Amino acid sequence: MLEAILERCAGLDVHQESVVACVLSGPLDQKPKCEIRTFGTMTDELLALGEWLSEQGCSQVAMESTGVYWKPVWNVLESFDFDLLLANAHHIKNLPGRKTDIKDAEWIAKLLRCGLIENSFVPPGRYSRIA
Repeated sequence: MLEAILERCAGLDVHQESVVACVLSGPLDQKPKCEIRTFGTMTDELLALGEWLSEQGCSQVAMESTGVYWKPVWNVLESFDFDLLLANAHHIKNLPGRKTDIKDAEWIAKLLRCGLIENSFVPPGRYSRIA
């Protein structure tokens, strides 16, 4: 069993038209409570995602670098007070088999909770828009 280092965190599975968010919370030595919600990718929906994550008390949020779909999500969530982590999709692959967006979001959250996501570099604010 993996050892948890975060009491509360979120994993996001990002797609072209939706973002599945999984918040894990609870004492480090117990199985965490899991909250799942799905949001759209329009700006107002991403702002609602940020508000929901804030209401859940999340400070750590991780997502995969899937194509370009992560960029608008990152840009909107950057305006909140989150420690955002961008994971290389090849480094966090789940086991083969039954793949669902919910399971992917939960897997990302579990890896983050245990400190197993290596953060990819994303240039801050104005510099990221140059690329």
